[in-house]
Amino acid sequence: MPRFLLNRFSQSIVLLVIVSIIGFTVLNLMPGGPLAQFGLDPGMTQKDIERLSEQLGLNRPLWIQYLDWAWRLIQGDWGHSYRDGSSVLTVIGRHLLATLLLMGTSTALAIAIGSWIGIRGATHRYSLFDYCATVGAMVALSVPTFWFGLIGIYIFTLKLGWVPAGNMYAIGDGSVLDYLHHLILPSLVLSLVHVAIWSRYMRTATLDALTQDFVKTARAKGVSERRILLKHVVGNALLPMITLAGVQLPSLLTGALVTETVFTWPGMGRLFLDSLGYSDYPVVMGLLIFSAILVVLGNLIADIVVAVVDPRIRLS
Repeated sequence: MPRFLLNRFSQSIVLLVIVSIIGFTVLNLMPGGPLAQFGLDPGMTQKDIERLSEQLGLNRPLWIQYLDWAWRLIQGDWGHSYRDGSSVLTVIGRHLLATLLLMGTSTALAIAIGSWIGIRGATHRYSLFDYCATVGAMVALSVPTFWFGLIGIYIFTLKLGWVPAGNMYAIGDGSVLDYLHHLILPSLVLSLVHVAIWSRYMRTATLDALTQDFVKTARAKGVSERRILLKHVVGNALLPMITLAGVQLPSLLTGALVTETVFTWPGMGRLFLDSLGYSDYPVVMGLLIFSAILVVLGNLIADIVVAVVDPRIRLS
């Protein structure tokens, strides 16, 4: 285990360095640059912009800017927002809880519903339910997330009035029930695509487990199909799903970005788009690195959990 963790740590450092170099380079080579918004202010002269560029160190070569940013990042200084001067970590912290709440809820829904659909589809192979689940999964995977969000708002908000159209809570309320009421639609929309993915993978894993020798042996001993399914099949079918949960973390972050924008959810995805539009590069880079760290940790935790659950796997 120590050797495995050391190897993964070194690989993660290399990956984070590559991600940071690509992100920093692309951001700073974009047209306009981080001071583009100041050029729209009629009170700002060219000399003012040049002086501001010098104060922020933006007039230095790009590689020096990157090394300076990376060194401060290692020391725990993630920079400050161009908009209000707040620490990048403080800005991310204000939006982190909203994203984790949305992602956690949608992930739980996707795992629960997707696993049930996949197991039932495998145990009722080529039935009407299996065909409908397959068609539904293909549709969910083919249609963009924002389209589901807009349709959901149109039907369940404008037509039926069941749920709010957006935001995390109603102004002046802020109760737990109000939070849950606002969470229903965005979490369902975000989980929809992942339900389709989980159901297909779970169906395949369950079908594979049903053909194993231990299932045949259990049937020969007269064990009931229900007990075989719950005790032998589901447990083995869930093992690859643990790895899938770690792999799906990047797509969850991407989906949260779109969903948060559609539903004006105050999470990191919406913060990323707002910061990108404002050319607030320190916040954008902070979000990029923070998301990359989450993905690395998610995959590491998934590998460790699989090794703990399945004694046949050795981490070395």
